Amino acid sequence: MATVTLKGNPIHTSGELPKKGTKAPDFKLTATDLSTKTLKDFAGQNLVLNIFPSVDTGTCAQSVRQFNKEASSLKNTKVLCISHDLPFAFSRFCGAEGIENVVSLSDFKDGSFGKTYGLNFTDGPLEALHSRCIVVIDKEGIITHTEQVGEIVDEPNYAAALKALS
Repeated sequence: MATVTLKGNPIHTSGELPKKGTKAPDFKLTATDLSTKTLKDFAGQNLVLNIFPSVDTGTCAQSVRQFNKEASSLKNTKVLCISHDLPFAFSRFCGAEGIENVVSLSDFKDGSFGKTYGLNFTDGPLEALHSRCIVVIDKEGIITHTEQVGEIVDEPNYAAALKALS
């Protein structure tokens, strides 16, 4: 279990992020077209998993915008934006914002992604949502970088995530 804060108040997660240097756990998430996506669908590509509580909050929305901007110049890399938001909310947000360079994926069906990656909140006002995390996976499926943002309202370290791709 990890402890992070929401405006200074401690809240806990269901586990710990997978360790750097280990094989990334598989996942099953729902795309905006309601298809199912797994880690295997992105085989041979570098991945940045931008994980957050909800695209309908300021910091989460900003992380999607920032990674959308950065993703346009990344070679052989996909940025996956992951939350419990319904695929329809992702479609609405991305359509309104002109977001085209990231892949939006939802863990709404069974929450297995959050459980497997150890990042679901187990208490507090955001209980059952995902904590703000970044996981970078190389083209061989090995985790090269993780960050669980200590204060939920803060943005992740974009530069560190992008550096892990090189």
